Amino acid sequence: MVDFDKHVRRGHPVVFSLIIFFSIIELAISAWLVSRFNLRHDYLSLAVRDRTRFILFACCWTFFFGVLYFGLFLYRPTGGIFTSVLSHAVFLIVTWIFWTAAAAAITAALGGGLNCSQHFTYCGQLNALEAFAWIIWIFVTFALLVVFFRGISASRRGDGFRGSLVA
Repeated sequence: MVDFDKHVRRGHPVVFSLIIFFSIIELAISAWLVSRFNLRHDYLSLAVRDRTRFILFACCWTFFFGVLYFGLFLYRPTGGIFTSVLSHAVFLIVTWIFWTAAAAAITAALGGGLNCSQHFTYCGQLNALEAFAWIIWIFVTFALLVVFFRGISASRRGDGFRGSLVA
């Protein structure tokens, strides 16, 4: 039988580090774009401006709570409310909804991506904003699936969803 606790103890910091790292990158891009849009009013459309602002919010949410869950898991992986399956599930479901909405919205606003040979304003930054939104969505989806399967495992061993990710 495979010891999944060992994999979760190793994998949780890796996955959350990647989520935090890419959130910082996305935060920098979206904050820069929002500041330029506010200063110069040279956004492609109101949809692009508003969706960039939403991505900035999603980055701040993901960074703050990602660091919180990362730190508390390192501090106490087997106990406490923030290391429970339920707590992780709630955080990751809300975060997944934010990133699904953010990535899909910016993709729709850009028409699937911009062709930079047409000299759009901030073309490279907007394409990077879209790409990193989907990258973060992939990592959050992966983390959510792992938490879902760990929830099934915790439920089977009798801990319920208030049990920890690791036994």
